[in-house]
Amino acid sequence: MGGFFGVASKEDCVLELFYGVDYHSHLGTRRGGMAVHGEGGFDRAIHNIENSPFRTKFDRDVGTMKGNLGIGCISDFEPQPLLFGSKIGSFALTFVGKVNNSEELLENLYQNSNAHFQEMTTGNVNVTELIAALICEKDSFVEGIRHVQEIVDGSLTLMLMTKEGIYAARDRMGRTPLVIGHKKDAYCLSFESHAYINLGYRDYKELGPGEIVYVTPESVETLVEPGNEMKICSFLWVYYGYPTSGYEGVNVEEMRYRCGSMLAKRDGDSVHPDIVAGVPDSGIAHAIGYANESGIPYARPFIKYTPTWPRSFMPTNQNQRNLIARMKLIPVQALIENKKLLLIDDSIVRGTQLRETTEFLYNSGAKEVHVRPACPPIMYGCKFLNFSRSKSDMELITRRVIEEREGADCPEEALAEYADPCSCRYAQMIEDIRKQQNFTTLRYHRLDDLLESIGIEPCKVCTYCFNGKE
Repeated sequence: MGGFFGVASKEDCVLELFYGVDYHSHLGTRRGGMAVHGEGGFDRAIHNIENSPFRTKFDRDVGTMKGNLGIGCISDFEPQPLLFGSKIGSFALTFVGKVNNSEELLENLYQNSNAHFQEMTTGNVNVTELIAALICEKDSFVEGIRHVQEIVDGSLTLMLMTKEGIYAARDRMGRTPLVIGHKKDAYCLSFESHAYINLGYRDYKELGPGEIVYVTPESVETLVEPGNEMKICSFLWVYYGYPTSGYEGVNVEEMRYRCGSMLAKRDGDSVHPDIVAGVPDSGIAHAIGYANESGIPYARPFIKYTPTWPRSFMPTNQNQRNLIARMKLIPVQALIENKKLLLIDDSIVRGTQLRETTEFLYNSGAKEVHVRPACPPIMYGCKFLNFSRSKSDMELITRRVIEEREGADCPEEALAEYADPCSCRYAQMIEDIRKQQNFTTLRYHRLDDLLESIGIEPCKVCTYCFNGKE
């Protein structure tokens, strides 16, 4: 995924930029960056944050960088922000999203211009640099941003900082959020709405799909009005979003309580666990919602040890991530032994970590482990936001189970049945997953219940990973 933060202030903004970006650390694990502009011109710092938190890597930069305009990001992929000089002016650029047709866009640039790019050590071109080149094909920043929004296959929300102000554009379909905060003599721009509260800002505006604004310390000017269509990612509420944030007026924590409540209503009197627990951290709020609705006590039968590895998905190696996820969970024996547990996690992707967590509970003396994922079965890898590291649909536990039943070439019509919670194929898939994972029972959140938990118009929510519909 990734997240970003920007500031336009009459005063030096570096410290606020630093803390605003740091509040996005839950959204990315590989690169962090800040760029500012002040009396000394542009300045920029980028660091690898795979093994250390953002804050520790940028402490020194805060003491040396100066500027009243600034943008920064946390990224899982490209080093950002980057600085550019062009016919339409000098600027810094950062973005959140996924460009699926980058090779095609790059080839078009090679054929139609004398464009050239610096290759990264992977042999690939930094997509941020590609986006900048496409913007510079036009005669103004606004035209360039609109041009990129129209030709990118995937998603793209960006901030572009010039010497005078910051252009900000939300993805054409609004798949990721962009909000603006305001206080005296300053505006900020943020992926997460909670990132500016403790800096003294208050909500000013949430950009609509495709909307483009220009922000200075004095004002926010809308340059392109928002479109009518929206497909915001449902996984922002299920997993990625921080509990204190909200999107489209819907708070993450509240949504997760509703989600857990609806899971409990679907269960009714079918299971009788002794306690309800959430897999730390993203399953906790869902579990509280379930416990509140069902009346079954909420408890923490394992505690996450975070001082050394705050995020289980931080390492790039999958085996290392699995090991760290296991090492982080420390059992509370008294709450597990001879107990029937109902366990809620945000999702099941590959199934590896949750299976090991279940084994860990049984080895600690649990009598039963009932599992309730807080979203529907994930049937397709995300095309828009890179929310999963899965490189193929066949890494998904659902698709592996389906292949065992249907063979390598399962038709789309059959996949649609496997995504339908009322079909026999769906029931067979769930039972196969339950057996493989050694759960006592397994019930996923239904898609209709998920959409009701979010509470905005269903047509405005992206559910591609659950049903393949764009």
